[in-house]
Amino acid sequence: MTAIAWCLTAGFGALVTLGVPFAIAIALVITAALIVADIEPAFLAQSIISGSQQFSLLAIPLFMLAGELMSAGGLSRRLVDFASTLVQHLRGGLAMVTVLAALVFSAISGSAPATTAAIGAIMIPAMVQAGYDKGFAASIAVSAGVLGPLIPPSIAFVIWGIVAEQSIGRLFLSGIVPGLLIAAGLLVICWGHAKRNDVPRLPRASAGQVARAFADGRWALASPLVVLGGIYGGIFTPTEAAAVSCLYAIIIGLFVERKLALRALPGIFVRAMRTSAIVCAIIAVSAGFGILVAQEQIAIRFATWMAQTIGEKWAALATLNIAFFLLAAVMDEIAIMVILGPMLIAIANRFGVDPIHFGAIIVTNVSIGMAAPPIGYCLFIGMAISGLSLARISRAIWPQILWMLVVLFLTTYVPSFALMFQPAGR
Repeated sequence: MTAIAWCLTAGFGALVTLGVPFAIAIALVITAALIVADIEPAFLAQSIISGSQQFSLLAIPLFMLAGELMSAGGLSRRLVDFASTLVQHLRGGLAMVTVLAALVFSAISGSAPATTAAIGAIMIPAMVQAGYDKGFAASIAVSAGVLGPLIPPSIAFVIWGIVAEQSIGRLFLSGIVPGLLIAAGLLVICWGHAKRNDVPRLPRASAGQVARAFADGRWALASPLVVLGGIYGGIFTPTEAAAVSCLYAIIIGLFVERKLALRALPGIFVRAMRTSAIVCAIIAVSAGFGILVAQEQIAIRFATWMAQTIGEKWAALATLNIAFFLLAAVMDEIAIMVILGPMLIAIANRFGVDPIHFGAIIVTNVSIGMAAPPIGYCLFIGMAISGLSLARISRAIWPQILWMLVVLFLTTYVPSFALMFQPAGR
């Protein structure tokens, strides 16, 4: 490898191992590579500007803001109440409420951390009070949060769409079946846990209670219909849909539910900005990283090496999944997508993998990484809400992780799972 390639690979790995934040680590290795190659240092500034001036990037802070507004405006509480009336009488019904509420909230926020925080804050204490093990309660909230990147609209698919230059709308559709499969498996796990531990059932909600809960939650339930209907009805783009969801959340929170106060808005905006700034910083500085990787042909060389070494498409996909899962357990998922994106795309092209199918594989992997020990973002949110240690939640979450890996296997080797809802004539 050339000196530049060593800077970009070994140099970045060393900085991350030392605990340097990803955006700063990327900027440092780019700077080192520019010095080694005797390239004008202004290249870094130019690449950051070009990397941050993409219209689709606006969807990330807007969807994060929408999730914060929905949660603060009481819509997550409405979703929980409605889901509770449907399944609370079943064995494990209260845990199932967590999954169903997260399923709907995912279609509002597009974010795993936001979904875990909004639903977990309500459901973890409720499950513990109802007799569930606290570790399981936290683990099912964390697992349900994983639905955030899969159920459209999804921030992870927005990022991958930018990296891979693919249709974000079509990528959204590719996550529906994997997301629903994960949700179905989590419901079965909830039932099995409640049966093994003899968790008492709650009384069945009456038809009147269901109708009232539906009426109270109609605005929350309508939000995904407005956003997704607008996208696939051709009314607005995914980025515009994110802005519409924010406006919808503000109007409903202020004037309909009246649980969102004007004085709370600055704090909500700051929280959303803080989270999205981390994501956007990584994407912005990674533009220069990608240019240098392409210049050094690192991705093409690695893809060629894999093709010569492994040869079979199924084995290459299995190797990628294993490597991705191990990386996601110790590295930021967004950084993996952005930094390794060119290399992953080169491998997919080399083996003839459909780009939309490949996007579903990548984002399913990213979703699992959000809940995988030791550094999954959702794990830390579960720890903060429950007050439990990482080890306690990690022990409880492995059945869910194993099911997610089964779904990942099916998504990888049964392309129709990702391509089922793709428009005709694609």
